[in-house]
Amino acid sequence: MPRINLLPWREQQRKERKLTFFVGLGGAVLGALLVAFAGYLMFKSMIGAQESRNQRLRTEIKAVDRQIEEINDLETQKQRFISRMQVIDKLQRSRSEEVHLFDEVAKTMPDGTYLTSFKQAGRTLKFEGVAQSSTRVSTLMRSISASQWMKDPALEMVESKTGVTNGDSFVLDAVQISTTGESEAAAPAPRHSARAGGTK
Repeated sequence: MPRINLLPWREQQRKERKLTFFVGLGGAVLGALLVAFAGYLMFKSMIGAQESRNQRLRTEIKAVDRQIEEINDLETQKQRFISRMQVIDKLQRSRSEEVHLFDEVAKTMPDGTYLTSFKQAGRTLKFEGVAQSSTRVSTLMRSISASQWMKDPALEMVESKTGVTNGDSFVLDAVQISTTGESEAAAPAPRHSARAGGTK
């Protein structure tokens, strides 16, 4: 019976299996690299898109911040305008107060009394004058208390004099009543003074 040598056929088969293995391994490695590269591109694209959205958001935020600043500036200007309008309104009302005040001073002076000086510092009024008697001064103080434009009369001094005046010199203070809602403790307004004369 003849003998057949199978070694070359087995060696050839082994080489083919080894080649198939390495080809399969190379294909797997290449496929993995392709998948990794595709994943890298996809993530890079996602990151780029997110950065683009972030940049757009930052731009929008800056625009909103500018609008907020403009609104705040407008609010500040509005408050300044309101404050100026309030000051103007207060000045308009206080201007008429001065007219009423001087008219009221003339009405409250009793007969036999006249002023030599009348001064105003803020809401404080100072009367200096001459009265025929201390009774006239008391009448003046009662008239001030009953006035709708003055209150709180306080006598500083009464001094009897003889000579040209022939009466009692007096100095008294009072407080002007404000209709503008201004506090009496506010800063003094411009001072007004007047000198008046009349019959004793």
